[in-house]
Amino acid sequence: MADLNSGDVLLMHLGMSGSFRVLKQEGAATPGQFHHPRSDDRAHDHVVFHMSSGAAVVFNDPRRFGYMKIIARNAIEDEPLLKGLGPEPLGNEFDAAMLARSCHNKKTSLKVALLDQRVVAGLGNIYVCEALFRSHLSPRRLAATLATKKAEPTDHAKRLVDAIHSVLNQAIKAGG
Repeated sequence: MADLNSGDVLLMHLGMSGSFRVLKQEGAATPGQFHHPRSDDRAHDHVVFHMSSGAAVVFNDPRRFGYMKIIARNAIEDEPLLKGLGPEPLGNEFDAAMLARSCHNKKTSLKVALLDQRVVAGLGNIYVCEALFRSHLSPRRLAATLATKKAEPTDHAKRLVDAIHSVLNQAIKAGG
């Protein structure tokens, strides 16, 4: 989400293949380093933002799964695309206690619970698998095992949240 000068908010979702490219007067730059370079095919450049600094930010989406929508700031709480989403995994609200409460008495696996956007927003298959691997937890383990009978976080929940934070911060640093 990006705050606009108008007071509105621009909601952007990259989908599965979308990316942003920053064009500065010195040339183009894609934030981060990638194992597989981003496509140079400009046919999939769908939106270009011209910034007051002279830079341009280009939204490229070959598969067209991404979207953008302008929302009035005072209507964000009622926005259907955001309603029901869990907390951001790098936000202040997401911690072991919150994850334990969300998974308390869940009859599903850890992997399925973490992919549920109502539990935590924005975690996809790759990040979930990596976080589970780093925390030494099986994706098949019951999600309920992250909480005690009183919905308190277990050591598993603490390790998992630490791993999620680590995976996401490393991905951001790499430009993902």
